[in-house]
Amino acid sequence: MALDQQVELSTEETDTILGDHETGVLSLARENDPYAIPISYGYDVENRRFYLRLVSTPQSEKRRFLASAPQARLVVYDENGNLYRSVVATGTLREISRDELTVEHIEQYGEAKRPLFEIWGESKQNLDIQLYQLTPDELSGRRVRVERESDVE
Repeated sequence: MALDQQVELSTEETDTILGDHETGVLSLARENDPYAIPISYGYDVENRRFYLRLVSTPQSEKRRFLASAPQARLVVYDENGNLYRSVVATGTLREISRDELTVEHIEQYGEAKRPLFEIWGESKQNLDIQLYQLTPDELSGRRVRVERESDVE
């Protein structure tokens, strides 16, 4: 498999991908300890900001990472035949407390899909839902077309 072409996406193409998708992989890091999870998100194209509802148990690894104000990287990607597109957003997650919620926040979280990854061993009353916002320090996308051996024949 050889790379045929790799192109940086325009702002418009990047925003389109983020608006069309609702899931990605959120990676958190503190010191030398990484953590990655699939998540659902909402995207505000006007402000280029992500809204996340993260569900966890009080003693979970996810909660320990979130409590440490980790650096975050959100990766959203898709594949269509030989074409791969991905967007990477890097920044710091900021928890939005319930008393901070504005009408704008409520509208954005309403647009965000509920967490699609809800497989829990715990009963629901032991789960905490926290609201987060990610305003990326860096946001970039790329498109890669891959030439497969079967395409060359």
